[in-house]
Amino acid sequence: MNKTACESSPQRSASPGRPKDLEKRAAILEAAKKLFPEQGFEGTSMDAIATAAGVSKLTVYSHFNDKESLFIEAIRDRCDEQLPISMFDVVVSDDIPGQLMPIARAFFGLVASPPSIAMHRLLTAGTKTSVKLSQLFWEVGPVRAQEGFACFLRRADEAGKLEVEDPMRAASQFFSLLKGELHLQMTMGCCAKLSDAMIDEHLAATVDTFVRAYQRR
Repeated sequence: MNKTACESSPQRSASPGRPKDLEKRAAILEAAKKLFPEQGFEGTSMDAIATAAGVSKLTVYSHFNDKESLFIEAIRDRCDEQLPISMFDVVVSDDIPGQLMPIARAFFGLVASPPSIAMHRLLTAGTKTSVKLSQLFWEVGPVRAQEGFACFLRRADEAGKLEVEDPMRAASQFFSLLKGELHLQMTMGCCAKLSDAMIDEHLAATVDTFVRAYQRR
C-alpha cells in the first residue's frame, strides 16, 4: 500500500444520472443489512428487501444495479458504521495503547455482533455462491480494515511510537489476536454471552501483547 492510500480515505464513485433519494437508499441498506445475515444471499430476494424498506423493487434497482452490488454496499455500510476509517487517524502526541483500545473495542464489537456471526457462517458454508461472495466481502471488509490500521501503524512508526517493519502483517496480527478463541467459539455456537468485563479484559490483554511486540527497542 502506498503512502497516498494513507493520506486520504478512498472515495466512492458517484452514480451517474439524477440524484437519488438518500432516505430511501438508507432504508434499502438497513433492510439488506438485516435480511442478508438472517436469510442468506440466495434466500434474500430483492422483492423482500423492497418490502422491508417500504419501497418498490424498481426503486431498489434504481439505487443498486443487482443483488451483489447491494450485498457489497450493505457490508461496506455496516463496516463504516461500526469501524469508521476516521478511527485510524493516529494522534502522535497521545499514547498508543490509549488509541488502540477504541479500535480494538470497535473491531471486536463488529465481528462479534449477531449479524456478523451470521454472515461469517454464510460465507464459510462452502457453496459455489459463498466462494464468490467471500471474495467480495474480503475486499470491502477485512482488507479495508487492515489497510486503514496499517496506515495508523505506519504513522506511529514514523513518529517513533512503535517499531513496525511490515504494517500490513502487523495489522493482520492485531485483528487476529482480537478475534482469538472467542470469535471461533461464537461462530460455532458454543460460547456463553460475554460480560462487558470479560470483553474489556480480552481487549486490554490483546492491546498489551501487541504493544509489547512492536514497542521501540
